[in-house]
Amino acid sequence: MKYLFILFLLISPVLLFSQNSITDTGTDSPLATYSSEWNEVKYSTCNTAASVTYMSEAEKKVLYILNLVHSNPPLFAKTVLTKYPAVSGKDYLTDDVYYYKSLVDTLLKLKPLSFFYPDEKCWKSAQCHAYSSGKTGYVGHQRQSQACKTQKNYDGECCDYGNADPLDIVLSLLIDEGVPSLGHRYLLLNNYSKAAVSIQPHKKYGSNTVIDFYY
Repeated sequence: MKYLFILFLLISPVLLFSQNSITDTGTDSPLATYSSEWNEVKYSTCNTAASVTYMSEAEKKVLYILNLVHSNPPLFAKTVLTKYPAVSGKDYLTDDVYYYKSLVDTLLKLKPLSFFYPDEKCWKSAQCHAYSSGKTGYVGHQRQSQACKTQKNYDGECCDYGNADPLDIVLSLLIDEGVPSLGHRYLLLNNYSKAAVSIQPHKKYGSNTVIDFYY
């Protein structure tokens, strides 16, 4: 009995760790490098597209990161925005400072939002537009083929050009530099219930992402 008790003492910290972290499962949060807090089990529910087969791993990760932002906006501002080299260390012009700082201020005050759940109709809509736009080098929201017009399915849409990394895509749209209306930011911080992401090659910018949202 004595040896069993010692064994339990040795094992129990490991069990406790595995119950409070998703590190051991091999499914680290995509934001774990910015703070270990993102590896807490409660944030694993943000990975709503984990079992989806029609989206790529990068596309699913975009949705995962968006849900992490929704789950704890202030934590995202304090950990990711203040540490991400592409934005935190940039030599900003006056206008650029406004977009970055306004996002930080917004997220620090924002309460948790509902999650986006993957939707195949939204994905077909986004995928068709991203693919056809990429082939021609088109920039914008107008569907360029009848097939894409037929599959169009969204209440809100974001398009990003030139970024392929999931976090780069999310930050680009959230900061919304050069967009006075902050339209992309408002869409990403909206309470849509469904969403899907398509990342495709782009003739002019190398990569383009379309995110379609639906209530």
